[in-house]
Amino acid sequence: MIEAGIGFAVLILMVFMRIPIAFAMAIVGTVGYALLNDWAPAFSLVGQIARRTGETYELSVVPLFILMGTFVSRAGLSEELYAASNAFLGHRRGGLAMATIVACGGFSAICGSSLATAATMAKVAMPSMRRFGYADSLATGSIAAGGTLGILIPPSVILVIYGLITQSDVAKLFAAGIIPGIVAVLFYMGAVQVMIRWKPELGPPADRATWAQRFEALRGIWGVIVLFIVVIGGIYAGIFTPTEAAGIGAFGAWMFVLLRRALTRRQFFEVLAETAVTTSMLFVVLIGALIFANFVNDAGMPTELASFITGLKVAPLVVILVILLIYIALGCVFESLSMLLLTVPVFVPVVAALDLGLGPEETLIWFGIVVVVVTEISLITPPVGMNVFVLRGVLTDVRTGTIFAGVTPFWIADIGRLTLLVLVPPISLFLPSLV
Repeated sequence: MIEAGIGFAVLILMVFMRIPIAFAMAIVGTVGYALLNDWAPAFSLVGQIARRTGETYELSVVPLFILMGTFVSRAGLSEELYAASNAFLGHRRGGLAMATIVACGGFSAICGSSLATAATMAKVAMPSMRRFGYADSLATGSIAAGGTLGILIPPSVILVIYGLITQSDVAKLFAAGIIPGIVAVLFYMGAVQVMIRWKPELGPPADRATWAQRFEALRGIWGVIVLFIVVIGGIYAGIFTPTEAAGIGAFGAWMFVLLRRALTRRQFFEVLAETAVTTSMLFVVLIGALIFANFVNDAGMPTELASFITGLKVAPLVVILVILLIYIALGCVFESLSMLLLTVPVFVPVVAALDLGLGPEETLIWFGIVVVVVTEISLITPPVGMNVFVLRGVLTDVRTGTIFAGVTPFWIADIGRLTLLVLVPPISLFLPSLV
């Protein structure tokens, strides 16, 4: 366990030295494994992990869901989602911010990426909010917070990777993310209302849409509804596996783009290239994390940590609280995927050893949702809130401090939501029990 602790310390030091996290994990994992076993087994391990990761059939779901989300972005569905949400909510104080959050939730259901959701909705929602005099803090805060839903509401790439690491049922993980995702939307809308009651000038009301305009706006989101029903409904109905669903979803999104004539031949190849780059980045991070996880496991850290914690005779809730505090602290340093890949192999054995009153499978599913929610919080907390910096790149005239100020009420709402999910596991486990 001492060796693993030293490895973590060296890894954090390398991150502060701005060495890419994927390479830092791979280097520390390789050297650590070599010092425990020898260099030949270490290099053999690196080769085996790289090859197995590239050949894993279940991981083919990742590029397919990314491809589906990229096609959807090009098809303009984000604009229609925002228009539909705006038609029903825009006339209220803070209504455009609430419409942005609802649209982010809908876009997440067919995108699966928080960063893509934040970047896309920034281009769609920000001009409208500025036109009606919204404060930049509220506008950017609602976009950044709404973007975090991309890793929770299915299909979620993060949940797929968590399922592969823990050998959990991906379909049940997807089901478990639905209700917490809806709760997140409601909590975020509540945060907007609190801010508006405090300072009404932050979000003036926009124009009220007629019922005819509202029904017309709803007609524009049929593509989102169809894609979601086909992909997620097909998984739960047992018609196809998550990997097959991802392929069908990508094909359906492509057909939708073709029907709209929203993609030229050049743009089609740009979409493929963008998907390949994003997938490659995820796989490199995953390979580095798996190498590091093998070193940590070989050093005996998860087993010894589980034995130590169970020997303390403290309440399981106290252990969960400590784990969540560690996640929140790590979220200030690591980006979301790296943090999840780095910690799940260590903490899952600890959580599995606790008496939480849940079955083994239910414990893993519930913990997966809790981990993703904590990861969401890390996307909008300083100093490494990835969604904040994505918005800073898209909205170059808005200061980073303004965006961080705007997201503060939302991550406070996230703390409340996290507390609710920890204390009431059935919120996450009700739908999986029906699958």
